[in-house]
Amino acid sequence: MRLLEERLGVTLLTRTTRRVVPTPAGDYLLQNIQPLFDEIENRMASLDEFRKCPRGNLRITVTDESLGFFLRPRIADFLKNYPEISLEISTDLRLIDIVDEGFDAGVRLGELVTQGMISVPVSPDIQFAVVGAPTYFKSHALPKTPARLQEHNCIGVRLPTHGKIYPWRFRQKGKDLKFQPVGQFVCNNVFGARDACLDGIGLAYIPKIVAEEHIQNGKLISVLEPFCPTHLGFHLFYPRHHRHSMPLSLFVEEMKVK
Repeated sequence: MRLLEERLGVTLLTRTTRRVVPTPAGDYLLQNIQPLFDEIENRMASLDEFRKCPRGNLRITVTDESLGFFLRPRIADFLKNYPEISLEISTDLRLIDIVDEGFDAGVRLGELVTQGMISVPVSPDIQFAVVGAPTYFKSHALPKTPARLQEHNCIGVRLPTHGKIYPWRFRQKGKDLKFQPVGQFVCNNVFGARDACLDGIGLAYIPKIVAEEHIQNGKLISVLEPFCPTHLGFHLFYPRHHRHSMPLSLFVEEMKVK
């Protein structure tokens, strides 16, 4: 209090050996700042509402396959549990700067997550597969090794960030191999590549989960399985300074692999 009096240049309290009482200046200050303290207390108390019924807006950028196969089944429950939280989902294959583009978080394969981000797995690891339709294999032999892919019409997926065709990765005799696909058809997502396979255009290298249903019903054939690697699964990532956001914390908890 003495420091405040020295700063203001005004005596706020009269001090005796028996008691301390406000001076007229002290009374004036108390009457004028008390409502401000009350307002601060009310605002602090209002934060309890966020704990009782969290509210806010979330913008998340995801890939089509992470949304369709892993996030979508959980989103409905999340919105039901937290009716005051609004969620905006944007599907995009680009490796964007989520801060610059105004997103709270993103979902990408674990190997593509920017260093320095907090990263939480939202799917198991992803097995890739090389697939083709029975109609395609009527006129093309099944490849027995990755080297034989040079004899095939390989469907490319062009990465939007770098503009390059995504290389096919294999593991043979303990070594990692890369194959650059060459063929008549290129698209910009794995669903387009899968559909081109179903149409008999050629072979595609895609997450097996995207083709699984068609492999099971015989519309696609998986080849080179002993050589196809497993990649880190999809991860939800966000900047460290967002870690205390209540809506984001709840979303992460709902989406992460249990």
